[in-house]
This record gives sequence, C-alpha cells and structure tokens, in this order.
Amino acid sequence: MIARLMEDPQQERAFLSTIGFTGGFAACRGITHAIRNHIPPFHNFSSKGGTHIHHSTFGILGLLSIGFLWTQQVWTGHDDPPRWGSRITAGTFGIAAALTLDEFALWLDLHDDYWDAKGRKSVDAAIIFGGLLTAITIASETLDEHQVPAALRWLAKFDIRNALPTPAGGTSAS
Repeated sequence: MIARLMEDPQQERAFLSTIGFTGGFAACRGITHAIRNHIPPFHNFSSKGGTHIHHSTFGILGLLSIGFLWTQQVWTGHDDPPRWGSRITAGTFGIAAALTLDEFALWLDLHDDYWDAKGRKSVDAAIIFGGLLTAITIASETLDEHQVPAALRWLAKFDIRNALPTPAGGTSAS
C-alpha cells in the first residue's frame, strides 16, 4: 500500500504530511517532557529580553511558509521527479501542524496551561487531527465508493487521488 501511496504526488504528500505530523508530535511531547525534567541538552527558548518563545510560534511560522509556497504552486507535487521539494514541504507541513496543535490549549484559552488538566485539549486536538489525516490518507487509497457506509460518503470530498485536477486539466486517477 505504501508503494501505491508514493506513486501519486497528492497521495504521497498526504502520507508524508501524516508521517511528519505523527513524528513531530511525538518528538515535541518528548522534548517538552525532557525540558520540564531538566534533561540536557533540552531547554526553553527565550528571547534576549527573557520572553519565553512557545514552540507553537515555530509551527505557525512553518505553516505560513508552507502555505505561501503552496499558494504560489511551488513544490505541490508536480515538480520534476524525484519531487524532493514536494516531499520536504509535505513533511514540514505535518511537523509545523504538530508544533501548533501541541499548544492548542494555549491559543484556545490564551493562558499557558500546557501542564494543567486544561492542557489535555492540545493532546485531544492533535489526536483528532492526526487521526483524520491518517484515515483520509488510507481510506482514499483503499476504499471503493461502494464500500463506504452512506453516512460517511461526505468524506469522498477528500479523495486525494481522484478529486483534485492535475495541471493538465484532467483528473489524477490512475
């Protein structure tokens, strides 16, 4: 199945975004726990003035950068093989989304409650987003329209392989 996902540029980008998100979220959680427990070499980022810089800042900057590139049609999966630019931006998108969603509770409550019970919202948001990324990536490759229960057919809008036009104006179906 992974080989089939990697054949189509849009499927490949969805898969790499999912991998980037999952890996980025796991690494982010591991590093923040290491910082909290004073395990070197990890430490908080602060400006010269002593202002703490949250990791969601880097996630937001990453999402803005990737969004800008993609709106300019740069590295959207149709660059010449081997599509390294597309692969890097897709993985980076996933990592940036993980950094941003890991502090979801902070931007929802406008209070730094990362280690409080309210901080659980960040984990919940990341699990929901990661689960949707994974489900859509796998389902769009493996399920036929007739295998999906009627109540879930709205997900067909996210059929990554068949729903989006190619630059030549046709569909991307193989």
